Amino acid sequence: MGSTEPRRFDVKKIAIIGAGPAGLAAAKFLIAQRVFEDIVIFERQDEVGGAWHYSREPTHTLHVPQVSAYCPPDPPLHPKGKPPVFPSPMYEVLHTNIPRHLMQFSDKPFPEDSLIFPSREMVQEYVVDYAKDIRHLIRFSTLVQDVRLRQDSDGRDQWDVDALTLETGEVTTTTYDAVVVASGHYYTTYIPQVKNIAEFHKAHPNIITHSKLYRTPEFFANKKAIVVGNSASGIDIAAQISRVSQQPLLMSVHSATPPAHLEWIGGEEVPVIEEFLVEERGVRFEGGRVEKDIDAIVYATGYLFTFPFLKSLQPPLVSDGRRVFGLYKDLIHIDHPTLVFPGLPIKVVPFPFTETQAAIFSRTWANLLPLPSVEEMKKWEDEEAEKRGHAFHVWPKLGDANFINEVHEWLKKSGTEGKESPYWNDELVWQRGIFFKAKLQFEIDGQKAKSLEELGFKYDPEEKESEKTTTPTETLL
Repeated sequence: MGSTEPRRFDVKKIAIIGAGPAGLAAAKFLIAQRVFEDIVIFERQDEVGGAWHYSREPTHTLHVPQVSAYCPPDPPLHPKGKPPVFPSPMYEVLHTNIPRHLMQFSDKPFPEDSLIFPSREMVQEYVVDYAKDIRHLIRFSTLVQDVRLRQDSDGRDQWDVDALTLETGEVTTTTYDAVVVASGHYYTTYIPQVKNIAEFHKAHPNIITHSKLYRTPEFFANKKAIVVGNSASGIDIAAQISRVSQQPLLMSVHSATPPAHLEWIGGEEVPVIEEFLVEERGVRFEGGRVEKDIDAIVYATGYLFTFPFLKSLQPPLVSDGRRVFGLYKDLIHIDHPTLVFPGLPIKVVPFPFTETQAAIFSRTWANLLPLPSVEEMKKWEDEEAEKRGHAFHVWPKLGDANFINEVHEWLKKSGTEGKESPYWNDELVWQRGIFFKAKLQFEIDGQKAKSLEELGFKYDPEEKESEKTTTPTETLL
């Protein structure tokens, strides 16, 4: 990074939207700069945790199909005598698919007696504990409704933030110099448009659902079921459903599921659904195969990027919800760099990754790391769009490892003050390469292992040295 005439920031007041892991990490790195006067975290739930904050009751809202990034946010649930709840995608029995030593924040290890793949309960406890020293910054049960950009008399960007206190209905407007958007991207569901899907859902309203609404497998007992999608959550949910459903569970996928995972699920892989058959309560797959009398279909097809509180920002941040436009390094808004979006990339290890991002923008706003020119940043985005294609925010294998370590070395050489960013040694990089297989073994062995060695995965430094390869990261840093 560098520029002949670096932009000078005058950031004193900062709003962070979201008290999940990314928002909490942002706060800690910003505080460590010791130059910002006021940092406020807005959190719509009554506790920290973001997606890890579990609600036994799922949302009551389901749109079929759902392909719009401008779909209205799901309204909260209103449990009697408690603050409003915005249900996350967490389900009852869930373990992270990342080993705890790799997943943890750089300055806070998981308890030593933790499972190697911690349960959702353990992760939530861990995040709550991580937030202890910054809870006083958090405004709980407060929903950010709108963020509007304007310029002050000196031409500097200012952000007017409207925040609704959910328990009283009071709306306050406060002006900030910078905004961290750490609101997550696991809320606006994606269910593709398929021939007759809307008519099918209207005629059979209890068959199609989305993984966001899944909690336990009991509903699927003895039912003829299809799971659409084979990402991490799709595989996990399919395995749970398959234990109780009619056999075989059908897995409708674009690309093949790894054979070992398909065997563990106990399912049968089928092509993409190309048509819903309303009268037969069935589906036709690509290739012509028909299945009738379907009882349940779970779409584990992911989510769209959406920012309903930034709808006035022009040009728009999103179009179809598959990508966020106008960002440098998937993070910093090019035209308005006092607006950042940590945690957008997919297929990365999120806690240390967002720490690394926070180490960058906290130093940038403190005028320690200059940004390139607007022209250079826009050129970078255009070139990346050409290279990455449709899956813009899906990072390559070991992309996160290289990013984390290269930024660590870069910041170290820069001599800038601030909180130290994470660093992965060779063993952690090795863990990053094998954890998909290790998680499967963890499930097969009954979800009780506390180390990778118990699962048959032992780090060999000599073997690691001989296998060392370099993954290009010029486009990631």
